[in-house]
Formats: sequence, C-alpha cells, structure tokens
Amino acid sequence: MRMNFTLQQAAALVASMITGVIAVGWHMGTTTAVSSSASSSSIHLDQPEKKIAGTWDQKAAASYLDRRQDWWMEWPRAQRDHQTFCVSCHTAVPYALSRPSLRKALAERAPSPNERRLLGTVTKRVRLWKEVAPFYTDADRGAYKTVESRGTESVLNALILASRDAQNGQLTADTRTAFDNMWAEQQTTGDKKGAWLWLRFNNEPWEADDSDFYGATLAAVAIGTAPGNYRAIPGIQNNIGMLREYLSRESASQTALNHAALLWAAAKLPGLIEPDRQKAIVVELLQKQQADGGWSLSALIGDWKRSDGTAQEEKSDGYSTGLITFALQQAEISPDNGQLKRGIAWLTAHQDKIDGYWPAYSLNKNKEHHISPETALFMNDAATSYAVLALTTDTKRH
Repeated sequence: MRMNFTLQQAAALVASMITGVIAVGWHMGTTTAVSSSASSSSIHLDQPEKKIAGTWDQKAAASYLDRRQDWWMEWPRAQRDHQTFCVSCHTAVPYALSRPSLRKALAERAPSPNERRLLGTVTKRVRLWKEVAPFYTDADRGAYKTVESRGTESVLNALILASRDAQNGQLTADTRTAFDNMWAEQQTTGDKKGAWLWLRFNNEPWEADDSDFYGATLAAVAIGTAPGNYRAIPGIQNNIGMLREYLSRESASQTALNHAALLWAAAKLPGLIEPDRQKAIVVELLQKQQADGGWSLSALIGDWKRSDGTAQEEKSDGYSTGLITFALQQAEISPDNGQLKRGIAWLTAHQDKIDGYWPAYSLNKNKEHHISPETALFMNDAATSYAVLALTTDTKRH
C-alpha cells in the first residue's frame, strides 16, 4: 500500500537524505514494498567521456563486443558453408540484440561493420534456407543434430531480423521469410508440440535438455518484437496458440533462469501467459537476488553439475544479473523498485574498467578446461550484451 508521510517525517527525510521504505507499483496492477537505496544522480550515458562516479563506459562495452564478434566471425570452428558462420547463442545473438543500443554513445548513424556482417550472414542463410547446410549434422555430431540445428537456427534468424526491423518500423521480406522458415520447424505433435527442436550438447544454459523451452521463449520474443503488428496475422494464430499452450504446459517444471526468459517473452507478446503467472515469476526472481544486489547463475539452474567436476561459482555474475534486470524492466516493474535499482547498481559497479566487459562463469567447466582462452569468454560475451540492454533501458526509463 502507499505510505502516508507526516510533514515532520517528510522534513526529516529531506534533511537527512535517508531513504525509507517506499511502495513500488507494477504496471501489472500490484504493488510491493521494498527497501530502496539512496537516490542516485542523473547520468548522461550518451556522453561517456564525462566520467562520473557510478557510471559505466559505453564505448568500452562497444569495443569489447565488437572485438569478440569479430573474433567469432573469423574463428575456424564457427565457419559454415556459403561463406557464412554459425549464429551462436552466446556471442552472435546477444550482440545483434544489444549493439544497436550503443550507437548513440558512439555517434553512429548506422549499424557497425560487424553488425552489418552478422546481418548479412543471417540474411543469406534465410534466403538460401533450402541450400545451406545445417549448423551441425547427424553425420558429424550425432543423432538429431540436423533437425535440432534447423529448429534452433530458424528461431535465431527470425529473432535477429525482427529486432533489426523493429528499429526501422517495417517488416522486410527477408524477415517474413525467416518467420516462414521458423513456423515450418515448429513441432505440431508429441510432447514438444508448439516448440522447436533445439540443439543439445549437454551444455547449460543454451544447449541442454531444457533448452527447447528457452528456444520457445525466444520465438515468442521474435513474434512480439516484429513490427507491423505481425503477431496479429490470421495465418499464424494457430501457431501462436500452440506456442502459448507449450509454454503454459511446461512452465512449472522449468528453472528460474528459463522463467526469466519467459517473463521477457510475456512482456513482448501480450497474453502469452496469465497475469498471475507473470507476477509469480517476478516474485520468484526477486527472491533469488543476492545480498550484493546481483544474481548468481548457478542459483538459477537447479542442481546442474559441471562436466569437468569443478565446483560451480556462487557469486553474482553479469549474465544472470543483466538478463533478469532486463526481463524485470520489460515486465514494466517500476524503475523506482528498490531491488531493481540494486540490480542496476550492481551492473554499473561491475564492468571491467580496462576491457569493458561484465564477468560471468560457465556452468559446464572452469576456464582451465576450455578449448582456448577465447572460448572461455563466451559467458562474458552474453553477460556484456545483457548488461548493456539493462543499463541502456534504465537510462531510457529515467
């Protein structure tokens, strides 16, 4: 409920600058009381050269993301046929979603060279969908990898192109084709009805047995993001209905991390889940927040064990903190929510001051057991992108 302050209390508040307990309104129609931290100064993030205590460096973040995307596009293991490369969940997709939000700080009027190259690969593979080989095949990586690759890529292509089109306000022919490809891969029978077969390499959080659900949430984000009211097209209503039923049916058995993705999807595609379910996810995620204001990936994924036998990291990380903070913002949690503000504060304080990234940790192995020092940065890539999305969204909301 809203708190009624006396004049004496108000004067004491102003004089001492002590933050009290405030009522925080959700645009969903509920309120929750949380403790808020001291109010922060207004930050002009489009002028990073004017350093202010408690700010973050947008140019450094862009430099890190550009360097990593450049490395990924040149890495021999990422190369695919027709002079394309794998569109990865850890580096390429988060880059496509987050890099446009940094253009203002860099005084860019158009997509960066690496964005254009990524969009070029996605567009080429969409246009040549029946000609290009899957990212992985049964012959080289085992059973079901061909269909899993097709299902995964179809969703990622639609998401990237829909996000690009949303900036311009018009759905392009290539994006329509990407959605057509995506719908053709949607499962229409069995226990996965409504979802897409997703790559399984026994790697959390994007290539494990529960990643079908994650992929379905990304499909919903893509549909809801597409401009031109694409979601209302009569010919896809049955498909959306199957997707909605799948997410509703499988939601209860999912991890908190997948619930964060579902919250994001529900914000983008109204009516995807019931309002009470949406509110319950918000409560669940806020309860998982750590004492330092961040979230820890290992605390959101159940009892998942690393394949190399090493212990999971328990400290807060940039990926889970960035993703959850961004999902809460998309769900229209008030920017004055104390816990949301603490998440923003954690992100602001934990950017690497030299290289511009946010730290995160693999759920599958420690750094010493990665293929190379560069592959050990995959979680940092995703963490940096979602931190950027959360922080730039926070700026817009204020």
